[in-house]
Amino acid sequence: MPRRLLVVATASIPAADLRASVRAHAGEDAEILVVAPASGISRLDWLTNADDDARSDAAERADELAEAAPTDDVESQVGDSDPVKAIEDALRTFPADELIVITLPDENAGWLEKGSAETALNRFALPVTHLVVEN
Repeated sequence: MPRRLLVVATASIPAADLRASVRAHAGEDAEILVVAPASGISRLDWLTNADDDARSDAAERADELAEAAPTDDVESQVGDSDPVKAIEDALRTFPADELIVITLPDENAGWLEKGSAETALNRFALPVTHLVVEN
């Protein structure tokens, strides 16, 4: 039975790096769900629910990462603006064996994504790999 891998990305990552990580953790026959949280949003836009641009950017990121995955069994979707909430939502319908969280370094991260990988490590009862993308 293929491993189920949840990839949650608040930042883009080079395709080769994503493929290498997926192969290392789940092999090429993995079932993958890519979730891109709409976390690139200002506090004012978040308060006023003006998240169209953030959701559009997240959809592009999710599709890009899904295309880079080394398997045909992959889906992509936009997640909640809070990355931890996006993980919780995805796990309700996609019981993953492992989680890969892709973020910018905390010092470059947006206000919603700071510390999200550490929170995921502590909150979810499954292996979590954190990939930090230098920009």
